Parts: sequence; C-alpha cells; structure tokens
Amino acid sequence: MRTALFLLLLLAVAAVPGSVYPQRSADPNGVRVFFENNPDLAPIMDSFQLFDVYTSVWFSSIYLLLFISLVGCVLPRTKVHFEAMREKPVQTPKNLERMPAHLTKELDGDVITGALAVLRASGYKAEIQGNSVSAEKGYLRETGNLVFHLSLIGVLIAVGVGGALSYSGQRVLVEGETFVNNLASYDSFSPGPFFDETTLEPFSVTLENFDVVYDLKNPANLGQPIDFIADVSTSFGDAQIKVNYPLEAPGSNLYLTGNGFAPVITVFDGEGNIAYSGPTIYLAQDGNMTSLGVIKVPDALPKQIGMISFFYPTAQQLDSGAYTSIYPDPIDPLLTMNVYTGDLGLDAGIPRNVFALDVASLETVASRDGPNPTLELRVGESVALPDGLGSVRFDGLLRYASLDVAYNPGGIWVLFFALLSLFSLGLSLLVPRRRVWVRALDGGTIEFAALARGDDPRLDEVLRELVNKIESKVGTK
Repeated sequence: MRTALFLLLLLAVAAVPGSVYPQRSADPNGVRVFFENNPDLAPIMDSFQLFDVYTSVWFSSIYLLLFISLVGCVLPRTKVHFEAMREKPVQTPKNLERMPAHLTKELDGDVITGALAVLRASGYKAEIQGNSVSAEKGYLRETGNLVFHLSLIGVLIAVGVGGALSYSGQRVLVEGETFVNNLASYDSFSPGPFFDETTLEPFSVTLENFDVVYDLKNPANLGQPIDFIADVSTSFGDAQIKVNYPLEAPGSNLYLTGNGFAPVITVFDGEGNIAYSGPTIYLAQDGNMTSLGVIKVPDALPKQIGMISFFYPTAQQLDSGAYTSIYPDPIDPLLTMNVYTGDLGLDAGIPRNVFALDVASLETVASRDGPNPTLELRVGESVALPDGLGSVRFDGLLRYASLDVAYNPGGIWVLFFALLSLFSLGLSLLVPRRRVWVRALDGGTIEFAALARGDDPRLDEVLRELVNKIESKVGTK
C-alpha cells in the first residue's frame, strides 16, 4: 500500500508538466508557438517528451507500476476479507471489563437467546459460545475500502483503454463550409496508439452561422463575450454548439474551442488574373479581436506577393497613426495590409506556417516605414497594389469556429468508476466496525461489552441501546 501511495503521488507530480506546457494531443498550435519562441530549449524538452507527457515512456511506466501495485495490494486483501466474512465471530474474551464500553445488568429469563435474537435483528453476525454471545458488525467498512481501491484500478484501466482507442481532431470551419468526418478533412489529428481509421463514423457538419453575444448591460463588463453560438446543419439534423455544450455526433463529440473573423479577400495579379480568392483565417491578438492574417500568393505574376494583414472589427486611429480595435463586434471593420514581393519559399517543398511570413528575404512594397503606405480597405473596397503588382479587394466578412472532434470510449467508464470510488469511500469512512459480547455470570448478572476498530464516539451509546433492547425482550430481574 505504501508503494501504491508513493506511485500515486509520483503520478500526480509527473502530470504537472502536462498542465504547464502545451501538449500535441490537445494544443498542437501551442506546441508550434513554443518551438518558435524557444528554438533552443524546445528540442531539449521534446527529447524528454514534455510535449507528449501522457503518452511518454516515463509517465506510462509510473502508470503501469501503479496499476500492478494496486492489484498486488487489493487482491490479497480481498481474499482475506472474503474469508473473514465467512468465519465465525471471535471468541469471547475472558476479561470484558477491559473493553472501552462495559456495563452489567441484573436480568431474568433466557438472556443469551434473547441477546442472540436482538443482535441478529440489529445486523450483527452473532453466535452463542457457551454462556456468552459474540457478535460482529461493520464488514461493509472493509468492503467499501476494497471497492474503493478496485474502483481506482477500474479508473486506470478505463483511462488506459480509452486513451489507446481514442482520437482527437481539430478543424476550423468558416461560415458556409462543410466538414466531413474523414482523416483528409482534419486540420490536425491525434490518434491513440490503437486507433483504427475504420472506427470513424461517417457524418458531415456545415457551419451555417456563428454568433457572439456580448454584455451590453453591465458597464464594468461592457463588450465582454457572454456566449458563443455555432448554428450547424449536420447529416443527422440541425443543432447548436456552445462552450461546454458539445454536439453529440455519431461516435464522437464536437466541442467549440475557438472563433474569429475570416475576411473574404480577392487578389488580382499584375496581369489581371485572380491569383487568390476566398475567406482568410485571422487570429485574434487581443480581447477586442484585433486579428492578424497572412496572405501568400505564389502564383501571382509577374512576382510572388506576400501580405501581413491586420483586421480591426471596430477601428479607431491612434495619435501615432496606427489603428486599434475598440470593440470586438464588427461595427466599423477595417483591413490594413503590408505588402511584400519575392520568393515566398513555397516551391521548396518545406512545410511553412500558414500564419507567419518570413520577410527577411522579401522586398517591402507597402508598409508604414516602406516606400508606399500601408493599404487600407473597408468592406466592398478595392485598392491597387503598388508597382503594377495588381490589386486587392475586400469582398466581405465571415466568422469561423474552431471545432474539436473527440472520441474516447473510456470516458463513461471513468465516470462510473469515479462515482463508485466516491460512494465506496463514503462507506469505508462512515460505516463503523464493532464487536459486542454478552455473557451470563453467576447470580443472574449479565455482562455487556463492546469494542470498535478505530475511534467510535458512539460506542457507549450503541451498547446502552442494545442493552435496552435486550432488557425489553427478556425482562428485568
């Protein structure tokens, strides 16, 4: 048991890095950002599997050792407890006066037979031993203790099996887009070690509308979001997804994990061709939804074009000339764009971050400190790119929702065993374990005694209640 407790504490300590550092299974973008911000430290941490804590070799080793230790602790105790329940009550001690609860009474009649009946009616396992009755009660306490530990083993098994068969996938949906539950449709996907692609249940989800409800009544909380609502149409019916209210889909649950704006942008190159068109995901940078987006146009002619763009839902210009958003809802939306030309590095076959643009080797065409001012567009406006590079048009504004599709068959069993452990723990703490003896002495004197395992402040009271019941049954002398 000491080993099991030590390993349980060690498991809790080992789980701390999983809460401190982003995990690939839950936050792959967070891991990417950590690598970008800590290029020297991150590879060292990754070698110790600190970004995959819950599937790491060292965490799994502690987990398995805890499982083995608990099994080795509980099974022998279960056997001993089962045998103890079948055994007869203990032999009546010779000296009952040494018991913590003790008293004598002068009673008449067949006290021993009457005491046996009263004790059994009170839930005691009782037996006549010569001129005495020995009785025991409270085996449910040890049963609860054993069930509690068996429940912990059940939790470990459910977590292990559920994690092995589980999967978690992320997908960003812009209003009007459809997601189909297959591997090709996910933006990122984290399967368990025993995941089978054939377990993916077929269904589709279309984001019809995304709405954010803001607090407009409380001056101290003005403009703070109080609800996020994703209206979706699915292959199994229309529904809504909210924070903490996932959508139950066939074989999985859909959780709402993020949202933002997706301006619809069209870029024409220098020859008048459409080189880029569609909604672009912008990442929020502050509470007022000032958002950053990157547009890469590798097929533009005569030169490749890259843009670092900011979106301001409710734009206000500062004294410095820069813009900021003063409210998160799009009351006066504005796009600003810094434009660059040169080799975007997309033809080398090396994966690139779609939300970042390396401008070190690019030529600045338009920016606050560049040869041309930053481009500014409002919905419906079109602006020519400098140097005959083409033009860009702000066609409209959509919202997007980040969805997490998760499946874990062990979840319901974890809940079951967790509730069972709480219930059994209550039994082990609240049910008292007691032994009671009744002995007939010479001259009609009856001796009563009781003993409890552990502290039992009600022991004297319980003994007096039993004596009163026996007295009322057989009568006084």
